[in-house]
Amino acid sequence: MNRSRINRSRRWQIVAVAGVAVTLAGIGLGVASAAESAPTVNCPQVRVDVAIPAQAQDEVRRNLDLLRTQIAEADKRLASSAGEGGANFIQNAILGPLKDKRFATINRIETAIGRNAPQPDLNAEGLSACTLNGSPAPATPVATATTAAPGGNLGVLTNSCASSNLPAHDGFQKGDRCVSTEFGEVGSAANNPSLLITQAPRQVNRNQPFTLQVSTRNLIRDRFLAAGQGGYYVESSVLRNGLVRGHFHTACRMLASTNEAPAPEPVPAFFVATEDSNGGATPDTVTIQVPGLPQSGTAQCASWAGDGSHRIPMMERANQTPAFDAVRIRVR
Repeated sequence: MNRSRINRSRRWQIVAVAGVAVTLAGIGLGVASAAESAPTVNCPQVRVDVAIPAQAQDEVRRNLDLLRTQIAEADKRLASSAGEGGANFIQNAILGPLKDKRFATINRIETAIGRNAPQPDLNAEGLSACTLNGSPAPATPVATATTAAPGGNLGVLTNSCASSNLPAHDGFQKGDRCVSTEFGEVGSAANNPSLLITQAPRQVNRNQPFTLQVSTRNLIRDRFLAAGQGGYYVESSVLRNGLVRGHFHTACRMLASTNEAPAPEPVPAFFVATEDSNGGATPDTVTIQVPGLPQSGTAQCASWAGDGSHRIPMMERANQTPAFDAVRIRVR
């Protein structure tokens, strides 16, 4: 008789039973002790009781771990924000975003399994919402002003995917999806990234190699989640010493006309992402090698900064120019 081995360092388990993999996300039962003053979140258990294809097991485990991490982050936020905001602060700032994250994560588990097997319904809608477990210790009443939700008087259409009819985005390059990843951190205006193409040819021959010189400022080029591996729009913007961590893209496309905006969907003639572990507050320059463009006409070559999940970094003010530049090159 074989003895089963249990790894007690993990909160999830995978148990093979008659060819069926049962995955338990033993998470969400963050019980507050009597000595703790801050509440913790209590989330429904996520259970995967269908066969998990071998190709999907790593991704399923990562997302189960992510569910646990999301709860830990929410508990930390509850502890650090005690006394902040008004009556709806916890719901708007913590429980609401947590629900959106869990909904998207559970959907990613379903999608991962569905690539190599029938896609299960794990009840993401029913398992995404969490409640509070425990209550703050009684305190002396303090008069506080009610904090309204950001943009509350501007007619905001929505600030989450809870009301969207679109399926959750799963980290891959797909449209008609709803992205629930939070925007993340935005730096001060003086630390926001900028970018400039400092040198480019005005004219080249077809298939003639050429170079572009691209200078960036306030961009640490050390984060690039592979979009083809599910890293698209899944990471919030993260700062290091006030600067965005990310990379920049460069692409060249042929323009059918210079009198109207081009169609957005064609694949560009050239594309490259630059993540070289360099860059910072001091401007530096990167040389981009373009192997040549095969078609005659007018090419638009552009470079733009991206955070770890490929979004153009946020700026402190609306009237700041984002980290983007473009030039036109005549191809003979």
